[in-house]
Amino acid sequence: MWRDRDFRRLWVGQTVSQLGEHTTLVVLPLCAVLTLGAGAGELGVLRAVGQAPILLLSLLAGAWVDRWRTRTVMVLADVGRALALGAAAVAGLLGALGLPALLVAGFAVGALSVFFDVAYQASLVRLVERDQLVRGNSALEGSRSAAQIASPALGGALVSLLSAPIAAASGALLFALSFLSIRRIRRSESIPEPTEQLSQRLPEPTQEPQRRPPRVWPRIREGLRFVVGDSSLRAVCLASAAFQFSLAATMTVYLLFLPRELHLSGTAVGLALAATGPGALLGSLLAARLPGRFGHGVVLVAAAALGDGAFLLVPALHGSSTGTVLALVAVSLVFGTFGQLVNVTVMGVRQALTPEGMQGRAAATITFVGMGLTPLGSLLGGFLADEWGLRLSLAVTAAGMLLSPLLMALSPLARLGRTLPARRLLVD
Repeated sequence: MWRDRDFRRLWVGQTVSQLGEHTTLVVLPLCAVLTLGAGAGELGVLRAVGQAPILLLSLLAGAWVDRWRTRTVMVLADVGRALALGAAAVAGLLGALGLPALLVAGFAVGALSVFFDVAYQASLVRLVERDQLVRGNSALEGSRSAAQIASPALGGALVSLLSAPIAAASGALLFALSFLSIRRIRRSESIPEPTEQLSQRLPEPTQEPQRRPPRVWPRIREGLRFVVGDSSLRAVCLASAAFQFSLAATMTVYLLFLPRELHLSGTAVGLALAATGPGALLGSLLAARLPGRFGHGVVLVAAAALGDGAFLLVPALHGSSTGTVLALVAVSLVFGTFGQLVNVTVMGVRQALTPEGMQGRAAATITFVGMGLTPLGSLLGGFLADEWGLRLSLAVTAAGMLLSPLLMALSPLARLGRTLPARRLLVD
């Protein structure tokens, strides 16, 4: 797999792009809190605006990715994100980088990231054989983990030590580097015909093949019907929705809890967040081995319970001592390890169940259902922080994440064995 130049180019481009995306996720909120003095409500709105494209555009992105070459989608997304953050940097240099500019930049980066993320997941299926999906996902998710290692500390340092415009410009540079790598992918992608995507029937000999591509909304409905009709994918959607909603609320409170309740500096906040990255890297490595040894279902439920439960320890912390920072690092490490183990395992299950021509729409549908509520979660986190205080709000929202392993334990996902399930065939 690593001998394939196009896979290496995808891996490099995706790694740098994820570094830019995760740096931006840290830079924009910290700019609002530390530079502009944003309150809980304003931070909730900023995070919700950046996450709103998941709800608004995921299904559309899936339909487009299944009709376009994934390389084209990823390249255009990188260019757009670089321009959006570059414009924010210019606004900062002109003294106009206020909350409205951050909202615009956050929405633009979030919207284009939806297209990029759906495209790179579908791209893997078109580049590697089915029996290499878990290894390919492990490599790509490992690169995302590497991005998570560097980006929180990088984002915190840029905002604390340098200026907001430079912090925004760094993200633009990373997206430009991703563009340069992905555009070098040379393998020609075959886009499945509609009849290949949805049916095993052959056209009647007397019939003329349908040349006109189907409209977007019928294709979106096909993706929805496919995911809803599969009990395992349906369970993935529900568990992901519960987790992402609670995580969005938790992180909104968490980003306020660290500097205001524990009085941590921007660098210490970045260090605590960065510990998720090494954990995620470890989780990616474990995902290539544990499901085949203990069973996909056991791994999914146990890893989700351990990773999500770790956050319940954070509200008990006090002060800004070295012990507090080390405890936060440990929590992030556990959360990153088991969370990534769940992510890679779920992605392998989804890709194994889904026909090639439905990959983009299946990924987008699960993203839409699973992460579509994150803007509301962010708003809820800001509301609870204002009404209940940071410590109680963090305890409540962190407890909500445990709904995810509970839903998986009650679903067919818990019964998955050591081998990936057979791919489902669609018939009209």
